Amino acid sequence: MADTRSSEQTTPGSAGTGGSATTRRTRPHTENPKTRQSLAELVTALPGLVTALVKDELALLKAEVISRVTKLGIGAGLIAAALFLLFFVFAVLVAAAVLGIATALPGWLAALIVAGGLFIIAVILILVGYLSIKRGIPPVPEESITSIKKDINAVKGLGETHE
Repeated sequence: MADTRSSEQTTPGSAGTGGSATTRRTRPHTENPKTRQSLAELVTALPGLVTALVKDELALLKAEVISRVTKLGIGAGLIAAALFLLFFVFAVLVAAAVLGIATALPGWLAALIVAGGLFIIAVILILVGYLSIKRGIPPVPEESITSIKKDINAVKGLGETHE
């Protein structure tokens, strides 16, 4: 293993005042022939180092994914709470519309008018949603499949390549 030396470096104004000192690591000391490793030792250590690197990268990836999923979950929960409250806001607005129309017409007629308007909006939304779903069926990624087929043919030497 390489010998590393530590040196303490004090920040200005901290000498003799009890301030904290920062420690910096310097480069490995390579002038000592005993600390140098032979090529065979380096090649022998390579698989272990690569394994350690892969494990560290996977641990970092796992930590990053967990962090992002946690933030995503919190955000989704907050949005769900807001949508729950907006449902009640909508209900209050519908009641306000009924009461507003009821100043000019009987209450039962005002409620029927608002209900009819909401029904028409719901039917329109259902039709638009149905047409959108119908356009998306079947959910097969045709462009990706075509691209993969071209890649396979290019590897086999049978077809064109992406340019």
